[in-house]
Amino acid sequence: MTSMTTGRPPAGGEIELAIGGMTCASCAARIERKLNKLDGVTATVNYATEKAKVAYPGDVTPEDLVAEVEKAGYTAELPAPPSPEGTEEPVEPDTLTPLRQRLIISIVLSAPVVAMAMIPALQFDNWQWLSLALAGPVVVYGGWPFHRAAWTNLRHGAATMDTLVSMGTIAAFVWSLWALFFGTAGMPGMRHGFEFTLSGGDGSGNIYFEAAAGVITFILAGRYFEARSKRRAGAALRALLSMGAKEVTLASGELVPIDGLKVGDLFLVRPGEKIATDGVVVEGSSAVDASMLTGESVPVEVRPGDTVVGATVNAGGRLVVRATRVGSDTQLAQMARLVEDAQNGKAAVQRLADRISAVFVPIVIVLSVVTLGFWLGTGSGATAAFTAAVAVLIIACPCALGLATPTALMVGTGRGAQLGILIKGPEALESTHGIDTVVLDKTGTVTSGTMTLKDVFTAEGEERDEVLRLAGALEAASEHPIARAVARAANSTAKVEDFANVEGLGVQGVVDGHAVLVGRPQLLAEWSQHLPSGLSEELDRAWARGETAVAVGWDGKARAVLTVADVIKPTSAEAITELRALGLRPILLTGDNETVARTVAEAAGIDDVIAEVLPADKVEVVKRLQTEGRTVAMIGDGVNDAAALAQADLGMAMGTGTDVAIEASDLTLVRGDLRVAADAIRLSRRTLRTIKGNLFWAFAYNVAAIPLAASGLLTPMIAGGAMALSSVFVVSNSLRLRRFR
Repeated sequence: MTSMTTGRPPAGGEIELAIGGMTCASCAARIERKLNKLDGVTATVNYATEKAKVAYPGDVTPEDLVAEVEKAGYTAELPAPPSPEGTEEPVEPDTLTPLRQRLIISIVLSAPVVAMAMIPALQFDNWQWLSLALAGPVVVYGGWPFHRAAWTNLRHGAATMDTLVSMGTIAAFVWSLWALFFGTAGMPGMRHGFEFTLSGGDGSGNIYFEAAAGVITFILAGRYFEARSKRRAGAALRALLSMGAKEVTLASGELVPIDGLKVGDLFLVRPGEKIATDGVVVEGSSAVDASMLTGESVPVEVRPGDTVVGATVNAGGRLVVRATRVGSDTQLAQMARLVEDAQNGKAAVQRLADRISAVFVPIVIVLSVVTLGFWLGTGSGATAAFTAAVAVLIIACPCALGLATPTALMVGTGRGAQLGILIKGPEALESTHGIDTVVLDKTGTVTSGTMTLKDVFTAEGEERDEVLRLAGALEAASEHPIARAVARAANSTAKVEDFANVEGLGVQGVVDGHAVLVGRPQLLAEWSQHLPSGLSEELDRAWARGETAVAVGWDGKARAVLTVADVIKPTSAEAITELRALGLRPILLTGDNETVARTVAEAAGIDDVIAEVLPADKVEVVKRLQTEGRTVAMIGDGVNDAAALAQADLGMAMGTGTDVAIEASDLTLVRGDLRVAADAIRLSRRTLRTIKGNLFWAFAYNVAAIPLAASGLLTPMIAGGAMALSSVFVVSNSLRLRRFR
């Protein structure tokens, strides 16, 4: 328990630190190693969420942990103290807007610099001085995050892509300054192009502002899209927690904030309101819509003594509930923890570049120094030696490497949006190539997710239209989900009088002069209206199929039986066939009973069924399949699916589902059509292959071009041009995704 005055744990315990300054996965690993060197400390640092979860002994304080992180060159913040009652929670700082502003300014300034360098027709007299004026702010202001990170890494004996970006751009910029002020590049009639001499030229007439500004702008773009993806990491938890009620009415009539509710308190739940917290009904009866949490398509009838769950919706009468669990003990809060735990440890494909760069960057720096020393040792002169050394840095500058992931991701996600598929980020693509099992939620995924009138069985001599006209009019006066399904199908305008809701049995009233009853057979039996054998058999068959059936009678006689069910979507069977064609094994996973689940699975063409599972059990099913060596995709739409979506190797949410499921998933199927799932997997695999191809060719280009630069066969200008061409190749390769069908 945290201290109410400091918001920090007592001596010893667990704490979550907010980490700042990380730029790649190696940063998280460095902080983790630093913290774990402390005696008794166990730390896990998550780069995606920028959080460190630390367990520490009694002789270590939270301040010690913060100091250790700062020694590594990063920042750490302790949890904020709880806000006093009635005040607002602290707002999360916006780090994306400043980065976007930095990117926009860099694009505006660097675009004319690159254009003038590449198009001789734009090179007017003294154009090089305009290039200096425009490129300077880009190198200093736009590149500041890279320079700062490179300096931090240098102080701690480490090197990342930031180091190479900083060194390469600074070297190009400084060389250009030298060429302007001490070489021949500052002459009024100077023209800039791709002409070069092999080993004999000194390069003093060339400037490389376009290389410095262009590299920074391209890498900033990649950093911006990465930051935008990371910002969404906690959205599932925020959406989940926001589902709960914010205020609650006590049994005394007093309205209090939800934080003021205590275990044992009695509170009211009116029709249409959310149930504030987990509890037990002490007065009243109603139908509770628990589909948002449990996945059950049929509302649950509750009476005194029955338990209810917070965040579910009271769809019927007035309830008085005694709170049994509040705050972090509720089922909603426990589900939030499940989502958070399942999200931890997800790898992102762009980390591959950082891992390779950890070795690649120091090697390039050493090669540049060796190149400088070699040419100085051969007597070629300082200018030629420096030119070759700068060419090595520029040719190796990882512009293409920085573009490899974001460009493919942008094109792939753009094409996906056209097809009704939203891909959240590179981490969504990591394991799609290995997916062999797809777990499908039933309600809202394979089925429509709403109660629908399925069949009307009438007694001999009764008209179907008349049954729907009278029953539909009476049900339209009720808020019960089953009643709404009948009313929607009937669309009756008949007048209703003396409407009454009979607790737990159904409804009654007068419709156009007829005394009409709709509900359980017991309701009709109380009025001596008994079902004939044919209708009774249809009622039993409907219940055996897992459908909900209600009887209809009027004027002293039972007239019909209506069956209501959550029907399968028309496209689900076709979608299952397409998923099987991809080599996937479909499994139906649902909170509904076995009978309903088997009926739906048979209609959809699914052989494997796991029914009657709670939200936590869904996570365990996914984990069990993963421990069996399967790579699992999960498709769902409800809050009850959120944790399983996060746990799965690939989570896909139906766009017609809840915000929580959508935020916890990796892919969103906007149209809510299950057939799009097969397209989503194919597109994800294609995008992932493109990213990996981009990364391969980006490194292959460096491996091939660095020896040419070191041998003096490439001037920095040609190196800059080759570097730009490598970026063009990466972008062009990514654009092929636009043709995905």
